[in-house]
Amino acid sequence: MGTKETFKKISEAVVDGDTDVVVEAINSVIDKEDPLEVIQNSMMPGLKQVGDSFSAGEIFLPEMLMAAEAFQEGMKIIEPKLEAAGKKLETSGTVVFGTVLTDIHEIGKNIVITLMKTHGFEIFDLGANVSPTSFVEQAEAKNADIIAMSALMTTTMTYQKDVIDYLKEKGLREKYIVLVGGGPVNKEWAEQIGADGTSDSAVGAVEIAERLIANKKGGK
Repeated sequence: MGTKETFKKISEAVVDGDTDVVVEAINSVIDKEDPLEVIQNSMMPGLKQVGDSFSAGEIFLPEMLMAAEAFQEGMKIIEPKLEAAGKKLETSGTVVFGTVLTDIHEIGKNIVITLMKTHGFEIFDLGANVSPTSFVEQAEAKNADIIAMSALMTTTMTYQKDVIDYLKEKGLREKYIVLVGGGPVNKEWAEQIGADGTSDSAVGAVEIAERLIANKKGGK
C-alpha cells in the first residue's frame, strides 16, 4: 500500500473511531514519512470531518468521542517523532480550559474540549476546581490565546468574574480572549463580567473561538 493510500486509511479510521487500524497504519509509515505530514495529511482531515459532522448533527457525541480517542492514540505514536525532528504542529490557537474554583463538574467542559480539538485547537485541560491564579499562570506558561472557563452552578459563576478581575489586576486582560460557559451562564452574565463570549452549545463555543481568534490574528 502506497503512502497516499495509507494516509487515506488513517483518515477513514479516525472517522470510524477505529483505534486499532489508526495505530497499525501509523506504525507502518511513521519511520519513513515526515511525522508532520502524517498528521496534516491523514489525522487532521479525518478529525475535521468528524467535527464538521458533529456540528451538522450527522453524528452524535459517542461517535465523536470514539474518533477523538483514536486520534489521541495515534498522536501518542507521532508526537515523539515530531519532537525528535524538532517540528511543531500549526494550531488554530492555544486554549487553557478549566472548571472554576469550588466547582467539580467537567462533562460539559470535556465535550467542548473534544470538539475544539477536532477544529485544530491545542488544549491544555486544567481540570476542575481551578483558581484564578492557576488560570492566569497556566495561560502565561502555555502562551495561550484563549482562557476558557466553565461553571455549572450559580454559586460558582462568580469565580469566572474573579479570573477576569485578576487578569485586569495583573495588566493582562487585553492579552487573552476570555470565554465562559456552563449551565447557568448566559450572554448577559458574560457581558456583565467583561468576558469576550459565551455559548450554550459546544458547537457555538467553537464557532466563537474561531471567530475571535481570526479577529485577533487579523489585528481587528
